[in-house]
Amino acid sequence: MQNATQNLRPINDVSDDFAELRKHHAIYVDKTSFIHELVSDENSKVVFVSRPRRFGKSLTVSTLKYLFQGRRDLFTGLAIDRSDWEWKKHPVIHFAFNDVITTTVSEFADDFVAYVKRSMMNAGYEYDEKLSCAQNFGIAIETLAERSRKAAKENPAEFGEGVVILIDEYDAPVGHCLADIPKAEAVRDRMSSFYAQMKNRTGDIRFLFMTGVSKFTKLSVFSALSNIKDVSMLDKYATMFGYTEEELTQYFEPHLRAHAAKMGLPYDDYRAEMKRWFNGFRFAKNDETTVYNPISVAYTLKNQEPSFTAAWATTGRPSMLMNFLKREDVLRIDPEGTKKVRESAFDVAELRNLQPIPILYQSGYLTIKGYNPQTRQFVLGVPDEEVRQDLCMLMTGVAADKSAQWASSLGDNLLAEEWDDFYAGLKSLYAAMAYGPTEGSVHENSYGRCLSFLLASCGFSFRMEDVQSDGRADIVADHPALTCIFELKVGEPVDKAFAQIREKGYAEPYLASGKPVWAIGLSFDRASRRLVGHEACRLA
Repeated sequence: MQNATQNLRPINDVSDDFAELRKHHAIYVDKTSFIHELVSDENSKVVFVSRPRRFGKSLTVSTLKYLFQGRRDLFTGLAIDRSDWEWKKHPVIHFAFNDVITTTVSEFADDFVAYVKRSMMNAGYEYDEKLSCAQNFGIAIETLAERSRKAAKENPAEFGEGVVILIDEYDAPVGHCLADIPKAEAVRDRMSSFYAQMKNRTGDIRFLFMTGVSKFTKLSVFSALSNIKDVSMLDKYATMFGYTEEELTQYFEPHLRAHAAKMGLPYDDYRAEMKRWFNGFRFAKNDETTVYNPISVAYTLKNQEPSFTAAWATTGRPSMLMNFLKREDVLRIDPEGTKKVRESAFDVAELRNLQPIPILYQSGYLTIKGYNPQTRQFVLGVPDEEVRQDLCMLMTGVAADKSAQWASSLGDNLLAEEWDDFYAGLKSLYAAMAYGPTEGSVHENSYGRCLSFLLASCGFSFRMEDVQSDGRADIVADHPALTCIFELKVGEPVDKAFAQIREKGYAEPYLASGKPVWAIGLSFDRASRRLVGHEACRLA
């Protein structure tokens, strides 16, 4: 298989620099028609877009930088090269705030100033140490814009008027601090004074493009720039980030066929399974097109492993989500079906009143599953199998307040019918679960949801409250090798849970599958919240 893939075009899975990607002739899924649409719209020269991490935001910002620097040589053969774009050069101020240090507020202040200074000097502005960071930014806009006007007057065919400002991950420093709200507010306030410099200088700006994960509406950039256009959920830009099914075929088919052969799957079966694993992100209200996570495609096709595995999670989890989940009871969240979410919920106004559903959406762990234009409400759900497994492992770890070593083996113990080890793992899970000190009791669903998350992270699909003709099974956990019917009781004996499965016939819809079907009863002590009873019986 090595020989079959060694002559294919290289896949980019590291660089966010457009010039480097083009220099090494790596595959570039051409999104420049979207970029042309953005930069050519005279009524929206200030643009914001929100997308999850590793979805191509930084590469898009880099592409815009070279576009406004007039580097037509890098765009040969792309859609924008065949357009009416004039390729005029503009001064470009490029910020990427994801790596700014936020250990303490003072360290943030120092590192932020140092980074801004480097960025403005790279744009051709001479930084004045006597002035504040914010003052320098304001003067840089004026100075570079005036310089562009002079150049355009002298050589209108080569130079354009106005400065271009590109701000990648504008919200990252605030997101890094969500575990410490006072610090997050201090960082937000310092950044607000910086962004406020653009308020009275929009006439000097040819184009401003900002990316981020969240929309922190109290950052002054949104109040200062009243004409900002948020394209995050517009149908027109639904597939600007991520790969459509058609783009996957157009750009990656040789790699796809090589990987299907390595996995020993018929090509159509392989594509269906790849879609289940990596395609499910929807970013528009009305356009129902879903896209693949770009980094997942890159890692999967470049590594050519003999099975599908989580790729996005290996690149790290978003600090905003991790910091937020430290403060939340995640067992109250149902990621498989969240309804009646209003669009206003996606904007973050008060850092002290953050809600879990919007944070999970903005981080990429939930996506749009439906939208009702009459009620203006969204239905959200988990995008794909890769995200489902990572989210379930993440939420189980948070619920147990640690990453237990037994967690990854729990599914293996269940498949192998090693009941002693399986129950020992469950007891460890529930003994470690962290509940708020003010809770007098814990709802039965919380026990079930934690178990369901953990099973899903081990490759099981699950249904909670599985509706049947004579009741609802608490959990049905399904795997190609077996099906498990769980009934949970709090403050009641385990034999009652086990008997209910039989009496209600919860297993009957699954007995004809040809797979082993197990009935499993679990009993929890109401006071200690520990697993105190368990029983299992094979029904088929």
